[in-house]
Amino acid sequence: MLGGAALMMTLAMGMRQNLGLFQTPASQDLGIAIADFALAISVQQVAWGVSQPIAGILTDRYGTRWVTLSGCALFVAGLLLTATATGALAIVIGAGLLIGFALSCTTSAVTASIAARVVVPGRRTLAFGIVSAAGSVGSLLTAPLAAYIIGTEGWRAALWAFVVLGLAMLPAALMGSRADKLPTGLPQDKGLTTTAALGEAMRHPGYIVMSCAYFVCGLQLVFLTTHLPTYLVACGMEASYGAVVLALIGGFNILSSWGFGWLGDRYPKRLLLGGLYISRSVALALFFMYPPTPLTVVLFAITMGTLWLGVIPLVNGLVVQIFGLRYLATLTGVAFLSHQTGSFLGAWGGGYIYDALGSYDLAWQIGVSIGLLAGLMQLMMYDKPTARLAAQPAE
Repeated sequence: MLGGAALMMTLAMGMRQNLGLFQTPASQDLGIAIADFALAISVQQVAWGVSQPIAGILTDRYGTRWVTLSGCALFVAGLLLTATATGALAIVIGAGLLIGFALSCTTSAVTASIAARVVVPGRRTLAFGIVSAAGSVGSLLTAPLAAYIIGTEGWRAALWAFVVLGLAMLPAALMGSRADKLPTGLPQDKGLTTTAALGEAMRHPGYIVMSCAYFVCGLQLVFLTTHLPTYLVACGMEASYGAVVLALIGGFNILSSWGFGWLGDRYPKRLLLGGLYISRSVALALFFMYPPTPLTVVLFAITMGTLWLGVIPLVNGLVVQIFGLRYLATLTGVAFLSHQTGSFLGAWGGGYIYDALGSYDLAWQIGVSIGLLAGLMQLMMYDKPTARLAAQPAE
């Protein structure tokens, strides 16, 4: 079951994280602006964010099977529409709306619900890290595949290869959704409704701080996945370096997700999260302050990969620590809406600033500044369990 959830997320996140590789060739071939393609990625972030709480509520209420299968079907449909696009609108609908809705049903919030049911409580954060690491494996594998096919056969052929990979998500979803047969939550949670759980979260100051910091996480990371390949080309580097960076980030994300999941079961998650945000912002500042070279690009990719997806197991772990397991998908889904709002601004705002000013300087300066602020807020987060959870016997 854990393997099925991991494989589904591997394929979904792997393809999604490498859509930035298609930005330049698709824009040039179709005669559209960089900002038009960036708008599609931005719409994807909003669609993902808006639909994630809904997918979480449906998962907590009805289980994961039909949620994940529907998401897989939407993902394939979005890839098909993008591969056959003749203008910006089809890309916005396919890569934007359809894949955005699909991601809410096939990635961290839903897969975390599966992972939390199949492991003992003391290893849940590690299980979240293992599933999150699967998304990094996908990026590591699909980045060189996409770059090779784009270079030899064109961007449309690469998207058709993604369609084939998307079909493999369906049996993975069926395997992972067998976790629906396992219990979730504690006996005392039976009277807890979705509305009550959301109200409890909105009254908890730590949850608010965590959600606000999650906004910055989305802004920084989607800015990089969408615009770093274009930035490197604008600096005179070969386009292949964009794929190298994304592949290295994906590879080191495996260590990041697994490692921070392991650490999260042993040390305060809020301190680990705050340290991640601050370290990531410092790395961004150092990289963009100087012209990129092959060495600095590789070192930056390794550093960012180490600081990337470790956020997901820590956020999931904090939600379980504070509120329990019963509405994990719902509460992480609502927090993820904040993440995706940041993602929209990172993707679209980065493209807008580049088209308007001819450089990404202002974009990365904004990302670094608010990243440092988010890290400090996260370090001081109130992370005590609710009174309801504190009154329940230990699992």
